[in-house]
Amino acid sequence: MEKQQEISESVRKRARSFIDNEKQFQLGFLPTEQSNPITATLEEDFKRSTLAGVQCLQRGDRQIAITMRHVFASPEFKSLVDSMVSTLTTPPLPHSSTPKLPRIIFSGCGATGRLSILLESMWRDFFYRRAAELTPEELKLADRIASIMTGGDFALIRSVEFFEDYAEGGRRQAAALNVGEGDTFVAITEGGETSSVLGTLKYAAEHGAKCFLVFNNPADVLRKHLDRCREAIDNPKVTVIDLYCGSMSVAGSTRMQATSSEQLLGSCALEAALCRVLPRFAKETSDDYTIAFEKLLAGLESPEGRDGLVNAIELEKGVYEAGGRITYLADKCMLDLFTDNTERAPTFMIPPLRSSREKGFSQSWAFVKNPLHTTEECWSEMMRRHPRCLEFTSDDARSLGMPQSFIDNPPLIKYSDLLTYMIGNEPAPERIEGFPRAVAVVLNVPGADAAFADAAAKLAADWPERQDFTFAFPIADSPLEIWKHLAVKLAFNCLSTGTMAAMGRIAGNWMSWVSMSNKKLIDRCIRLLVELGRIDYEEAAQRIFAAEEWIASQDWSKGEEPSPVQVALKQLRSGEAK
Repeated sequence: MEKQQEISESVRKRARSFIDNEKQFQLGFLPTEQSNPITATLEEDFKRSTLAGVQCLQRGDRQIAITMRHVFASPEFKSLVDSMVSTLTTPPLPHSSTPKLPRIIFSGCGATGRLSILLESMWRDFFYRRAAELTPEELKLADRIASIMTGGDFALIRSVEFFEDYAEGGRRQAAALNVGEGDTFVAITEGGETSSVLGTLKYAAEHGAKCFLVFNNPADVLRKHLDRCREAIDNPKVTVIDLYCGSMSVAGSTRMQATSSEQLLGSCALEAALCRVLPRFAKETSDDYTIAFEKLLAGLESPEGRDGLVNAIELEKGVYEAGGRITYLADKCMLDLFTDNTERAPTFMIPPLRSSREKGFSQSWAFVKNPLHTTEECWSEMMRRHPRCLEFTSDDARSLGMPQSFIDNPPLIKYSDLLTYMIGNEPAPERIEGFPRAVAVVLNVPGADAAFADAAAKLAADWPERQDFTFAFPIADSPLEIWKHLAVKLAFNCLSTGTMAAMGRIAGNWMSWVSMSNKKLIDRCIRLLVELGRIDYEEAAQRIFAAEEWIASQDWSKGEEPSPVQVALKQLRSGEAK
């Protein structure tokens, strides 16, 4: 790395502007952005052994069960299930020339946006799998659910930078989905402060939907510090469900315990509503969701469960350190695994999933493909519906007040853009040729289609190495397959985070490789430099923006772009930056 120039006056002004004008995105006071004392030894534990690191990571998941026992017994959870049942049993409402079908709608951004899509797909998949047991009228319930992902469904595969900062963008997506009377609207935001999600919630409340706001920080802390949160929490049309279960196992990584608890809440509420509307399926669900979740945790923490995670982490670490790539093959729970693959890139500053149009760029370390379907089929099969993508133009970016770079080059997030990510059974020489190691890992989940094993073996034959990821402990079944989906989520949270920790991308229990793709992450980068560099917030902001400026001036087409935190920290410690 070349010597960084002296911090310019423009960088100093930019740092001062962020400090003075973006206080609503300076979130160090939130528990979800702070270090968790029960995993403070994470870096050292992984240095001792992979097993010790896995045990440390898993401690955070036990916090979820403690919180959720109270949540499942709360009047707010009962109100959510009651509202869902009411929505599902309400006949179509008159709405201009076409009757409006009341729906359950989930809204989120980033990890919670992907969760919203997952919850919709779990619901739709039930009606697909159990179609032979349902009447034609009952099958129509499959369409009584929808989801909003900030930036559209394209954001399922790659973060759509800066969209989450704009409440008006969320309002427009809610309006496009015709959210309103009769709907049960569930806004999910890990920290409780995501502007785009709160924008969808405000629109839903204004247009007569029964509204719920789910988050993972103490409500009184959010109310005290953030105007947009206070407005949402105090809205008499909104029922608040606070899932605060402590800080994350890795500071700020809300894809972990925060999203896991939200997935548990959303899927259990949906299943409870399903079993009230179709009571003959009630015998298949759990009598106590907390006990069922604790049994799943016990399986993951068992010697067999931990051995599987240790072996998977050591495999991934060895492959990546050799300069290789891993491609997962999956069918059932593909969306869960796909979500994990997508979220690795912004969380740990590694190459994102690549489109077939991106020639010459570094391939993502992990990828996922479905051996049973072509790419076009797979996108619809995975979601159990046609993807909902946005047609986003320069005028849209301008009207939202986005940076000039978005106005000049609007992000490519259309359906046709989504199809360029080859997640189907097509050959993938770009993930095999030229790498010292290329491994196909087959995800084996209970209940997989019998044809999957043959299709996976056929596709995996193209790779020099094949491994299997199999759950070596029993996983309970249920109508919406709640516990299978959670098993994959919790396992791969541990696997992907553990791999990065084992490779030295963790400092204590902080992510030390962080992108600056939105204002919240800019603040996180600054706070991380404060923590690691022992400097004040203003100096850290200057150094972070200077590092970002230097990175932008370099050509990374044939190399891995570093995190601004790493650049700034290296120069801070070497005394090069001034």
